[in-house]
Amino acid sequence: MRPLSAKYDRLQEYPWEIRDALAEAELFGVWIPKEYGGHGGGVMDLCLVVEELSKACGGVGVLFAVNALGSFPILLAGTDEQKAKYLPPIAKGEKLIAFGLSERPAGSDAGGLVTNAHLDGDAWVVNGAKKWTTNGGAADVYSVFAVTDPDSKSRRISALILEKGDEGFEIGRAEDKMGIRCVPVVECHFDNCRIPEDRLLGGRAGLGFKHAMMTLDRARPGVAAQALGLAQGALDLATVYATQRRQFGQAISSFQMIQQLLADMATKVEAGRQLVYAAARACDAGVGNITKLAAMSKLYCTDMAMDVTTDAVQVFGGYGYMHDYPIEKYMRDAKITQIYEGTNQIQRMVVARNLIKEAGKLDHLEAFIPLPDHPNTLADQERAAAADAPASAGA
Repeated sequence: MRPLSAKYDRLQEYPWEIRDALAEAELFGVWIPKEYGGHGGGVMDLCLVVEELSKACGGVGVLFAVNALGSFPILLAGTDEQKAKYLPPIAKGEKLIAFGLSERPAGSDAGGLVTNAHLDGDAWVVNGAKKWTTNGGAADVYSVFAVTDPDSKSRRISALILEKGDEGFEIGRAEDKMGIRCVPVVECHFDNCRIPEDRLLGGRAGLGFKHAMMTLDRARPGVAAQALGLAQGALDLATVYATQRRQFGQAISSFQMIQQLLADMATKVEAGRQLVYAAARACDAGVGNITKLAAMSKLYCTDMAMDVTTDAVQVFGGYGYMHDYPIEKYMRDAKITQIYEGTNQIQRMVVARNLIKEAGKLDHLEAFIPLPDHPNTLADQERAAAADAPASAGA
């Protein structure tokens, strides 16, 4: 990847030769069960591969990880027939898959979709458009979320499986992006797109929002791993550069300010690694509520990656700002990780809401917290208790 990274970043073209190498190495099957042609791994295995790929190129990291994002809905909720049809070619790298959730009016508001689908005889008819579809155009299969019951509050959205070549399905404009330029991000347009009835995910309507949230819980550690790999890769380059670059007659790695930068960068990276691995292992262990931990890993690691890659550019100095050197690309690639699959502002809301829900488990602490309507200090509480005690209590 390293010799090709700058080329595909400059051309903003899909690196099919890298895709072929990943398929030849049988990496696309890492997270897919063995009965569907995969290796039977889980989110942890996915994160390890994404981390390593992203050390060399953040674009390739997401090029790989987005296939997990697109296939997780099928893994989690697909019928046996849907799994048997779509997962084996994805595991072999023969087919790529994309995830269609975001729309122009529905980015962070995932429940505000306007793309719709209705059943017409034995076919679903889809109308609308999707925005920011990563892997779009290159992908053969698409997990698409659409409104199927506009009058329902809890079951208005369903998930559908679309395929390249479906009548009425067209790929729109490709975005000209700051980073991750080797993987396409496109608009998808549906104009009376007819698909067979059996392409309804899981065979049941109205569960799409649930399926999307379950998918994001398992995919967010992958985004965190992408950020982690970018940060580690930037740190590695900055460390090597600092030992080679000489100023004032000595390597800049001997300067305490450079050493402080490198030490802080390394500490942040290692802290992020432990959080990613903890979230991934929790997903694989089937922990009941992984939402908070998944959000925390995505939040911390993507903010950390932006900090570390920016500091790495600083270590390179003026050269770090130039396209001739590889480090500026790390900073550009890192930025998107703070935005997609839920902005970090949304992640903070997710973490906070889960903390508030969990506060009920800590009600044993209420007795130790002074409240306005109660005695304000422990001493006040002791005096109140003494005043209420029977007069004979001390006899």
